[in-house]
Amino acid sequence: MNESKCPVPKEQQPTNEFIELSKSKIFSWPKTKKSLILILIKFWVGGFFLFLAICSGSVYFKTSLLRYILLSLFSSLSIPLLISIRLYLGWKHIFHRLTSEKVEYEESGWYDGQVWEKPLVLKEKESLIASIEVKPILKNLIQIFSIISALALSGILIFQYNNF
Repeated sequence: MNESKCPVPKEQQPTNEFIELSKSKIFSWPKTKKSLILILIKFWVGGFFLFLAICSGSVYFKTSLLRYILLSLFSSLSIPLLISIRLYLGWKHIFHRLTSEKVEYEESGWYDGQVWEKPLVLKEKESLIASIEVKPILKNLIQIFSIISALALSGILIFQYNNF
């Protein structure tokens, strides 16, 4: 943004927010689908061992080892599910800021919110960033979220309708 004409503080400009989010260690994970999947699988495995310890306190599951392991496996899906939701919400916020025609900002605190309408050149530039950079990330996150949700739902159905 042209700093002489733009009243929005530098750290609240959508392009700069995008750059900062891209540099963030956690929010840079979904830039490539493979790296995000590997990271989420690591959290799933770590969560599995955590939920094994949690489920070991149940007397009921001591009688059925398969049920004990499956419950831990499907319960541990909650960790990658929450991580993918958080990543999606952060990237969706940036997508909204980049594609909106107006920029909401605060000069000095929460009580003095202002709105600035973007010039056409800036709208086009940020719209291009949103469609080329952010939209594929959102698409990948929705796909991964759908896979995790399908796995969690299948786990719920297995426990609901099977007696093993």
